[in-house]
Amino acid sequence: MSICLRRREFIAALGGAVAAWPRAVGAQQAAMPLVAFINSGSAGGYQHLVVAFRPGLKEAGYVEGQNVTIEYRWAEGQFDRVPVIALELVSRGVAVIVANSPGVLAIKSAVTTIPIVFTTSLDPVQMGLVASLARPGGNVTGAINLAVELVPKQLEMARDLLPAATSIDMLVNPTNPSADTLSRDGQAAARTLGLQLQVLKASAERDLDTIFATFGQRHSSALVISPDPWLAGNSQQLAALAAKHAVPVISHLREFPLAGGLMSYGGSLSDLYRLAGIYTGRILKGDKPADLPVQAPTKYELVINLKTAKALGLDIPVTVYARADEVIE
Repeated sequence: MSICLRRREFIAALGGAVAAWPRAVGAQQAAMPLVAFINSGSAGGYQHLVVAFRPGLKEAGYVEGQNVTIEYRWAEGQFDRVPVIALELVSRGVAVIVANSPGVLAIKSAVTTIPIVFTTSLDPVQMGLVASLARPGGNVTGAINLAVELVPKQLEMARDLLPAATSIDMLVNPTNPSADTLSRDGQAAARTLGLQLQVLKASAERDLDTIFATFGQRHSSALVISPDPWLAGNSQQLAALAAKHAVPVISHLREFPLAGGLMSYGGSLSDLYRLAGIYTGRILKGDKPADLPVQAPTKYELVINLKTAKALGLDIPVTVYARADEVIE
């Protein structure tokens, strides 16, 4: 079944579910509001973000199990499952939906009354999620960690780390609806830096094995991992493959160098989910999403695993080392 067809069915079915919801579960929600936490990644790869979400809720006055119930659902990288999961939870009377991109766009297309708090690495204005960052409008707001800024910066870091590099690989998940946009942005940034960019596609573990095993055949100097929930959830495997095949890899997630990868540059995803938790709590208290400006992490961090750099035979240039916010010895 195609994603488009599934989405049409979702929208049609959801209309009835939303209409019936106030009569069916209004009393239950008044006693203990239900928050739907939907993630297109995996529980194993994103569990630390659940840990970050809860303190945000607490800052706003809500503690799971005491005055709010949270239902956690994971799509395991299958983006077309997200609206199906949302439909089930909407029928149960959720007060707020928390979802990451790209699945949140399908939810927003159908849910016009229930507040939605998103986390995304894409421009929510261009996606059509909000009218503007300052005044979102509608029933949607959230927190962003813009990939349009991250991918060019990752490529710049790769060029600064390896000044003699002429070709860089970039890994994207082709099932991500934003894959083409990320690829175009990467190509444009590479041309500006005087680099050739080879876009590689992976949506299954076997794809990752092949890409790393054949890295030397492509004569590239490094690999950049584009922002994607499935790829992010496989940080441990990516770090292990990078070590096995001696590939310099740059991610946007701090968890990647912590797992043994070479380097990361990006905003804190934990901070992103803490902000989403705060907004969820504020909405439960009565604030309207339309009045809550889209938030972003206040700091972008460069993390370098020095042990991995030495294992790869790389000397970190002084200019790169000096910019690091954290160095793992």
